[in-house]
Amino acid sequence: MSIIAQYGDIFILLACAFGFFMAWGVGANDVANAMGTSVGSKAITIKQAILIAVIFEFLGAWLAGGEVTQTIRKGIIDPALLQDDPQLLVYGMLASLLAAATWLLIASMRGWPVSTTHSIVGAIVGFAMAGLGLEAIGWTKVSQIAASWVVSPLMSGTIAFMLFKSVQHLIFENRDPLAAAKRYVPMYVFLVGFIVAMVTLTKGLKHVGLDLGFGESLLYAIVLGFGVMLLGGLLERRVGTEKRQDDTFGFGGVERVFGVLMLFTACAMAFAHGSNDVANAVGPLAAVISVVNSNGGVEGASLVPWWVLVLGGGGIVVGLVTYGHKVIATVGTGITELTPSRGFAATLAAATTVVLASGTGLPISTTHTLVGAVLGVGLARGMAALNLRVIGTIVMSWLITLPAGAGLAIMFFFMFKGMFG
Repeated sequence: MSIIAQYGDIFILLACAFGFFMAWGVGANDVANAMGTSVGSKAITIKQAILIAVIFEFLGAWLAGGEVTQTIRKGIIDPALLQDDPQLLVYGMLASLLAAATWLLIASMRGWPVSTTHSIVGAIVGFAMAGLGLEAIGWTKVSQIAASWVVSPLMSGTIAFMLFKSVQHLIFENRDPLAAAKRYVPMYVFLVGFIVAMVTLTKGLKHVGLDLGFGESLLYAIVLGFGVMLLGGLLERRVGTEKRQDDTFGFGGVERVFGVLMLFTACAMAFAHGSNDVANAVGPLAAVISVVNSNGGVEGASLVPWWVLVLGGGGIVVGLVTYGHKVIATVGTGITELTPSRGFAATLAAATTVVLASGTGLPISTTHTLVGAVLGVGLARGMAALNLRVIGTIVMSWLITLPAGAGLAIMFFFMFKGMFG
């Protein structure tokens, strides 16, 4: 207990610094998942993407980040085994943050879009194995997380495949694609508004003092969805109908209608990403604060302070602004050729999957989810549309991430133990 009392302030300062570094890594590497499709389809510019991401990533992290943060905080390690040695949890969480952030920095420099969820989960498992033994790890929770890494790309890929097929059938195969687009696109806009509103109302607003029931949330989400749909309709009217020779489908206006829609899906994906992936940065930080503030008490759950979510959101924004453009450019063009309609299907499918996961408190990999969605859109056009070499490189970087996170965490854990213990 004396170690916690003696170095408590230092532990919190280190945790805040490493948590911010980790959030920077999430912003630099992982925000490409939110914005890559929008930039790759030329629906929005890099500058517009960064502006949208800054606002909605921060709002997602602050308003809706709490649910997943608690899962990653209490699910992987059994807190009962740390009651006698709370300082080990502090060393482990510090080591996990520093290890995952270091790996994300390396990956970002190499241009690899890796999973921040992989990084932090691998780091926490590595510290637990080295410092506490195999019995300290909640293998059921780890297996659920591992299963979600397979389930999330399959789910987002299936949703993206069906969405893009519906767009093809309802709009591009119509005799007048532009008229069909103006008729059916508001339906897709409503879907985007509804999904974002639903996760904000059901899970997010507890942090700002509002706790609505499911029925009330559903009603408000439908109303907000219609509001977004009306806004989309107003923007849609400004789209021209002139024919362009370089447009695959013969009507430049059709893809420009989807370009308008990509603004909404970009916002949805940025919000969903912020709500889900802020947990990777602030989960371990919240654990350290909880232990220090309770003078060494290790609890199964604790309310995440609002300022911790603000710190995480701020770190994501700084990472995005300083380094995010490099990985955005890679992800947006590497896997398959994107147009606004294809990018829309991929992004909305990924946003839906991430929002569902965030609502249920299951930490998934946004990277896997978006790559799965882009693959789903590519498969809807045939295997030839996919760049298999790039996909192979991405999968290889995913496989390296877990052992890299674990190895670095073990090294940093013994370093902190030596310094303070």
